[in-house]
Amino acid sequence: MKVMKTWMLSKLAMVLVAALVLALRAMTQETPKQETPKRLIVVSLEDRKLALVEDGQVKKVYPVAVGKPSTPSPVGTFTIERRAANPAYHHNGKTVAPGPGNPVGTRWMGLSIPGYGIHGTNEPKSIGKAASHGCIRMARKDLEEFYELVQVGDTVELVGQRNQETAQLFGDGQNPAAVADPVLVALATPDLAQVLVSEIRGAEPANPQIAALIASR
Repeated sequence: MKVMKTWMLSKLAMVLVAALVLALRAMTQETPKQETPKRLIVVSLEDRKLALVEDGQVKKVYPVAVGKPSTPSPVGTFTIERRAANPAYHHNGKTVAPGPGNPVGTRWMGLSIPGYGIHGTNEPKSIGKAASHGCIRMARKDLEEFYELVQVGDTVELVGQRNQETAQLFGDGQNPAAVADPVLVALATPDLAQVLVSEIRGAEPANPQIAALIASR
């Protein structure tokens, strides 16, 4: 009798284990795999606009400020390398704590080209103009919304002159940048990258020849 009872309990345990394994397999098969959307951020320096493209569809378009003629924004394909909420601003040995007076605003998204990023501003009237030290500035509301929509590793294209891609994203350019306020761009080569002025560094070009080359573009 005792042997029979032990045998029945053993069989019952085997049945329960088998049922649990089948249930786990069914749950694994039914759970859909969540694919990470493919994001692309396109900034048209000429249009002074930024587009967030997800899986080939334009999700958001924002007005931005870009580099001024003396400190142009770089052109090329980069990635977001770091994200920071309420960053401190460091310049010439001084630190500006997070707050209304912080030049980079409430969010910082650093790019794979050193010293450049997408961030806020304490000069909201500069949005839509060529006014920065080369970084891409956004209005606070847009910036904080955009920050939540992107991740480290996302691709960022900085486009210097209007082309077919930017025309599709931002329109046909009926209101181009004013001639009196041209958008100059700097090629993202190692030599020029060393002297490009950034929002974070704020340094002056050390090489007069390269500085002259930038000014002539």
